[in-house]
Amino acid sequence: MQVNCLFTPSPRPSPPDQLYFAVLKQKIKSTGERHCFCVDEELAYENFYADFGPLNLAMFYRFCCKLTKKLKSIMLSRKKIIFYTCGDQKKQANAAYLIGSYAVMHLNMMPEEAHSLLVSRNSTYIPFRDASFGTCMYNLNILDCLRGVHKALQYGWLDFSNFDVEEYEHYERAENGDLNWIIPGKFLAFSGPHPKSKIENGYPLHAPEAYIPYFRNHNITTVIRLNKKMYDARRFTESGFEHHDLFFVDGSTPTDAIVRKFLNICENAEGAIAVHCKAGLGRTGTLIGCYMMKHYCLSAAEAIAWIRICRPGSIIGPQQNFVEDKQNSLWAEGDVFREKTLNERENGKVAVTRILSGVDDITINGSNKNRVSNKEETEQYNDDDERNGLTQGDKLRALKSKRQARSSSVIVTVILFLVYIYIITTKKMYARNKLDTCNM
Repeated sequence: MQVNCLFTPSPRPSPPDQLYFAVLKQKIKSTGERHCFCVDEELAYENFYADFGPLNLAMFYRFCCKLTKKLKSIMLSRKKIIFYTCGDQKKQANAAYLIGSYAVMHLNMMPEEAHSLLVSRNSTYIPFRDASFGTCMYNLNILDCLRGVHKALQYGWLDFSNFDVEEYEHYERAENGDLNWIIPGKFLAFSGPHPKSKIENGYPLHAPEAYIPYFRNHNITTVIRLNKKMYDARRFTESGFEHHDLFFVDGSTPTDAIVRKFLNICENAEGAIAVHCKAGLGRTGTLIGCYMMKHYCLSAAEAIAWIRICRPGSIIGPQQNFVEDKQNSLWAEGDVFREKTLNERENGKVAVTRILSGVDDITINGSNKNRVSNKEETEQYNDDDERNGLTQGDKLRALKSKRQARSSSVIVTVILFLVYIYIITTKKMYARNKLDTCNM
């Protein structure tokens, strides 16, 4: 049995060494001296392919609520609280991520400190992987996730005091828009809109108009499309939104020109930015990650970790290595950007770099061979690419819809089962009472 202790400075006076994390081979029961709990079955990752974590923001929130309630409980104040996992290696990795992130968020530990406790007894955890159906090309470790959570806390992206878990779980569902905030008030990732609302390949598709009320209520002023044109951009622009096209092929990585264009648009947007590709996972997460590295100095691993916690399945295959390769150059660009901005403020100048180009004629001029017009990049896409089979984005969207439908059916089945049990029990009680009356 591997047991790691985490000191708990809880809101009430409590003994040290109260909170423990254990990796066990089987379930254990609570006793007079210890309270044991496990979330292996309660909090389960919904995978696309071979991916298995980290668990999303809603699950992390529910875990934090559960554990905090136990630590504040007067009934448990004299007991050791043991959070344990007895699942496979995937469950162990997610459990370690949960308790480690809790230590960072609620126990004020640094990521390295929390991680050192998790591995203090020679414990090892398998790394998380992407949602592709190919060979794993990039390992995301527990420490990467803890560091991502720590950065999110530092920048105010993670604040459970105003987090609406029901809203998160509602809008992440395919039928409700399939959207997630990556940086609250700045970046929203969502699945690509369609000309009209319908169900295709098992996935609910939404027209642009379906998103407009939500966008207006959340100060979203800019929409960036990264996939082929599936809807008329005027359906957003005529409603007062800016709309930009930065197409690159599904599952691929962007050119330097596209990265620069994306950053420029986001740096000059008046409000929040909604970004989408086909599924709103790979291309979308990749470019948002680039912005996070430039303007918040996140490492590639920290950016990937946080984006996946917010929106599981994001950044896929070679996109992971691309983000890692861009890390140092984007850090350097960020330093130059901040220095330039500071100098302009000190000199009383305001930089006016707002982009006034039209939606369909955005052009990046210059000698760099990667700098091509956005219109030309869009036209490089050929419909034959999708006629011959579903793209990666299509498959990911269909999988997400099916797994959510499956989880909903499980809930309905449980409810029906409980109703059935209630009816049977009621009938038996009625028959027993009737028999007792006859015997009297």
